[in-house]
Amino acid sequence: MAPGRIIFLNGTSSSGKSSIARELLDVLDDGVFFHLAVDGFNAMRTKRALGAEELDAALRRTRAGFHRSIAAMAEAGNDIVVDHVLSEPWRLLDCLAVLRPEDVLFVGVHCPPDELARRELARGDRPPGLAAHQYGLVHSHGDYDLECDTGTASPRECARQIKDFLPHRPDPTAFTRLRHRLLGDHGPLTA
Repeated sequence: MAPGRIIFLNGTSSSGKSSIARELLDVLDDGVFFHLAVDGFNAMRTKRALGAEELDAALRRTRAGFHRSIAAMAEAGNDIVVDHVLSEPWRLLDCLAVLRPEDVLFVGVHCPPDELARRELARGDRPPGLAAHQYGLVHSHGDYDLECDTGTASPRECARQIKDFLPHRPDPTAFTRLRHRLLGDHGPLTA
């Protein structure tokens, strides 16, 4: 069985990743795609109050489990749209270690800071300033296969851009290049 394709959307909170993912499920017509969102995994956690240290440990385990769930779904032949916030360096490193880099289309989802602040306020379910805090962190690795800007394009337009690009994934992929650079994986880098 061939492994599934992974469309990995990375951006700050409120950047439009979930909206793009929903549109992708509607426009992609060459397979069966599943949307796996880190927020969905967070929502499964117990609602009882946790101390800061216990919460940090639980969040780290949740994210590590999320990454392995993506890998398991793709390994079973499922096509995946991932919605994630790589705001801590270990998250990207863990994804690079557990996901087959040649199967990942890595998409940077950008949005101007003033629009992020407006969306965050309108949502009302995020701490004020979260997106601004994440802004310089999520894209610090500096390498994507494709980038889109939800400040200038609608989620549907971004989804169509991703759909059109998907058959033309670069070789090596951004995940392959990042794995080589950040993990020292010196497997073949084809050009």
